[in-house]
Amino acid sequence: MPTAVQPEPTVVLKPYTDIDETRLKGLAKAVLEIEARAITNLLPEVNAAFVAAARHILECQGRVVVLGMGKSGHIGGKIAATFASTGTPSFFVHPGEASHGDMGMIIPQDVVLALSNSGETDELVVLIPLLKRLGVPLLAMTGNRNSTLAEAATVHIHIPIAQEACPLGLAPTSSTTAALAMGDALAIALLEARGFTQEEFARAHPGGRLGRRLLLKLRDLMHTNSEMPAVTPDARLTDALLEMTRKGLGLTAIVDAECHLLGIFTDGDLRRALDRGADIRTTTMHAVMNSNCTKVRADLLAAEGLAIMQDKKINALLVVDAEDVLIGVINMHDLLKARVV
Repeated sequence: MPTAVQPEPTVVLKPYTDIDETRLKGLAKAVLEIEARAITNLLPEVNAAFVAAARHILECQGRVVVLGMGKSGHIGGKIAATFASTGTPSFFVHPGEASHGDMGMIIPQDVVLALSNSGETDELVVLIPLLKRLGVPLLAMTGNRNSTLAEAATVHIHIPIAQEACPLGLAPTSSTTAALAMGDALAIALLEARGFTQEEFARAHPGGRLGRRLLLKLRDLMHTNSEMPAVTPDARLTDALLEMTRKGLGLTAIVDAECHLLGIFTDGDLRRALDRGADIRTTTMHAVMNSNCTKVRADLLAAEGLAIMQDKKINALLVVDAEDVLIGVINMHDLLKARVV
């Protein structure tokens, strides 16, 4: 008769009802202090090796391929993503997968950046002969200058760690924090060396708020043609109110027969005119319009338009061409809808 399979014992986590808050805060602060020291200790390592690694990457005709196992792999993925978003084409390859076909993702025009605190990670060490055969520059970040990976590297960047922040000395903490910081330092140094611009950064982030702030221009958002609220200076106040109501932007521009901008009339101007006793049936726009209005060009960044509105404490902008012809109107609500604000 077959033996019955015994169920796996259930692990019950004991709830902590008596937490020593002082001790918790003390441990957390100790971690931050240890990791802060680990980053500060990197400063002497920004040396000739750092410059040599940067030169290899700047001269690279392919991509920077980042390798790392375990926690170093997670850090490597983030470094690759930072490189890619700051002008250095890069991607991450899992070393274990590289041994089973993904080495084909690396070509002779690439540069390889390998991360390992010990410098003896088996999955990385086994790739060294293959990388040497390809002839790609091998950049290594390790905590051991005498490790197999460090000695095989074209350039070795030392990541010295006095201690991990884990009280058991086991969990990668200071070592991964320091490696990430050095990766950031390398990425930003490369960004500056390449002359990478805000516009290029935005093109790498088109879906985010940053991309919208850096790429969107007023021409992309403004109301044009029949959507623009506009009346002539001889129009009566009632006509202006109807135009403002139809277009729903809380204002109307005042223009001449050729659509040259003469002024603006807003909800605030209406309240002030009524306070002065203006008759909406007989008062013309010439008498109540504000001729000292803010004008901008269509190629202005939406973020710059927002800054102007905030500085002048206004809710809309009139967009004109080089001849002062009205070509668009934009208000704060448009910027909110585009998530520029």
